[in-house]
Amino acid sequence: MKYSLTRIAPTPSGFLHLGNAFSFLLTKTLAQRHGAKILLRIDDLDRERYRPEYVQDIFDTLDFLEIQIDLGPKSLSELESEWSQVHRMKLYEEALEALKHSGKVFSCDCSRNKIQQMDSRGYYLGLCLDRKIPLDRPETAWRVNTLDSDFLTFTEYPEMKKTYLIPEETAFYIVRKKDKLPAYHLTSVVDDLHFGVDLIIRGKDLYPSTLAQLDLARLLNQPMFGATTFLHHEVIKGPNQAKLSKSAGSLSVQSLRKEGKNLEDIKNLIRSLSTSEIFKPYENLIF
Repeated sequence: MKYSLTRIAPTPSGFLHLGNAFSFLLTKTLAQRHGAKILLRIDDLDRERYRPEYVQDIFDTLDFLEIQIDLGPKSLSELESEWSQVHRMKLYEEALEALKHSGKVFSCDCSRNKIQQMDSRGYYLGLCLDRKIPLDRPETAWRVNTLDSDFLTFTEYPEMKKTYLIPEETAFYIVRKKDKLPAYHLTSVVDDLHFGVDLIIRGKDLYPSTLAQLDLARLLNQPMFGATTFLHHEVIKGPNQAKLSKSAGSLSVQSLRKEGKNLEDIKNLIRSLSTSEIFKPYENLIF
C-alpha cells in the first residue's frame, strides 16, 4: 500500500510528552515504509492556550526525534507568516456556511457546568436541539444534530474495514465555538482535505474524534475524507496508569532532553511505560 501524505498535528498548548513522541515516531516509520511525505500541521487557533515557547518545543522535539518534515513550517516565524490556521479561515468559514445551509446545525448556549449537571459523564445529550435558538445569537456554539447519523465505515490500517455509529461522548459535536471560531473537528477535516492527507495516525482515545470527523465530512459532501486510512494506536500512560497530559507537563520531552537523555533513552522510556498490549504491534516498527 502506498500513501501520499500523513501528518503530525500537535497543538501548542503545552510541552510535548512521551506519548506524543511515541505517536510521532510511529508516524515517521510508517511514512518511510509506505513512501508518504509528512506534513507538520500546528493547530494554533486556540490563542488562549497558545504560547511561542510551546511552538518552539514542537520544532525542538521533531529535531531531537530525527523526524524530517516535508511540508509545513520549519520555524515560529514561518508558522506565523504562512502556515498558521488563521491563514485558512476562509476555508473554515466556507465549510461553516455550508453546514448552516444544510439544516443540520443548531445553536447551544449550555455551559460545561450545565452539561455536567445534566449528565455525570459530561456527555452532551442534545438539550438545545428543540429550543430553536437563532444561529446568530451571541455566545452560542453551533452543534451538529447527530440523531439521524448513519453507520460510518472507514479503513483501519492496514486494510481492515470498520463500521461504527457516533458514540454518546461525541454526539452533537461542536463545529463553531461560542467565540465564533471554528472548532477542532471542523478545522481538522478541512485541513486534511486541503493538504490531501490520506493516512492519519492517532491514539485510540481519539476514535470518537475520527467518527465525528467522518460524519462531518459526509455532511460537507467530501467523500475523499472517507477514503482516508486511519491507524489508532494504543495510548502510552504514566507510571500511575493515567493518560499523559501536555497541560500537566507529564514526562515532557523537553525536560528529558535537559537531563541529557538521547533518542535511544527516549525509546527505552517508551518501552518501560508500554504494556505488552501497547508495545507488541509496534515493536518492529519504531524499536
